[in-house]
Amino acid sequence: MQRIETVSAQMVEQAAERLAGVVTRTPLEPNARLSSRVDARVWLKREDLQTVRSYKIRGAYNFIVQLDDETRARGVVCASAGNHAQGVAYACRRLGANGRVYVPGTTPRQKRERIATLGGAHIEVIVVGETYEDAFTAANEDAQRTGATLVPAFDDIRTVAGQGTVALEIVEQLGFVPDVLVVPVGGGGLLSGIATWLHERHPEVRVVGVEPAGAMCMAAALGAGEPVRIATVDPFVDGAAVRQAGRVPFPLVRDSGAELTSVDEGAVCTEMLSMYQSDGIIAEPAGALAAAALGTTVRVEAGQTVACVVSGGNNDVSRYSEILERSLIHEGLRHYFLVGFPQEPGALRRFLDEILGPEDDITRFEYVKRNNRETGPALIGIEIARRTDLPGLLARLAASPLQVERVEPGSPLYHFVV
Repeated sequence: MQRIETVSAQMVEQAAERLAGVVTRTPLEPNARLSSRVDARVWLKREDLQTVRSYKIRGAYNFIVQLDDETRARGVVCASAGNHAQGVAYACRRLGANGRVYVPGTTPRQKRERIATLGGAHIEVIVVGETYEDAFTAANEDAQRTGATLVPAFDDIRTVAGQGTVALEIVEQLGFVPDVLVVPVGGGGLLSGIATWLHERHPEVRVVGVEPAGAMCMAAALGAGEPVRIATVDPFVDGAAVRQAGRVPFPLVRDSGAELTSVDEGAVCTEMLSMYQSDGIIAEPAGALAAAALGTTVRVEAGQTVACVVSGGNNDVSRYSEILERSLIHEGLRHYFLVGFPQEPGALRRFLDEILGPEDDITRFEYVKRNNRETGPALIGIEIARRTDLPGLLARLAASPLQVERVEPGSPLYHFVV
């Protein structure tokens, strides 16, 4: 079996020296909203304000800067859902190296354009497949064919050490160690780097990694005793939608004592909206992942100091309609029904008068009239003001003479019609 190299706290500290003056020393800001939610002192590490709007520059630069001149002259390649590629692009331009970046078709256009802008003439962006794994396969084949060096997004000791510098900065900025540090998890690079440094230097700190519920690859690895491919991945939290945890991060996370939890994608959307509306923070889904877990799957003690990493701000504004939809469904405020309306005047008016509550709102109505049938089907989306209003709505629908079928979130019918 291939020997997996490991990472030490000293390597993280050496990476911090290389990154000095290259990456932004991002702010560590107190957050009143989250502090009130958990009755603790919550600080946000704003990696969304990083040079490339995510922490990924730390690992990418620390990797490429250590290549010798001959290796760097052959160029580099990488696969990424967007953020790692931006780090590679920035590092290539700064170091005068040339690179090719492979991204899946699901990578938002905003990220693709940003990669090209950061890299300039030093970077070629290539779109391939629909998943990170498709892009990684293409990048790996490129490296084998051309002799270019593959820059891993999380599965290399240099990448992990660079990403671990986030923890070092947090402690320096606070002036003391936090009680709890909450970190988003994709392939495990950030968590393993942070947990390794803290385990050696400040083992009293509780480190919690948060995965999206639709891509729990690190939990699967810990359960299996080694990295394994998970069967399905929800690509919504694109910055953390990884099918298999890294072989380098896995033992580091396992041996560090770090905790692991997950949070539903809908909760992530709710947190993204709260960050935008209350805090003025534009976070991408992975960027809001850690904060979304506070007070839900991550419980802290009253009065503790909690640091939470906002890992990225590369969000495409065109996604906000989906973000709002997922949030409302998660909060139990938006519901869908298939309703068979009788083919007679006034049927819709009776529905509005007899079924809807005073604060209910129809957000979607698609009606297909069938002249040769007694009823016509309609897809109706209803938004209620409070979760507690749902039993009343369901009771009125059940008592009506209408044929009603509720479209349950997650069902095949839901994915087809919504």
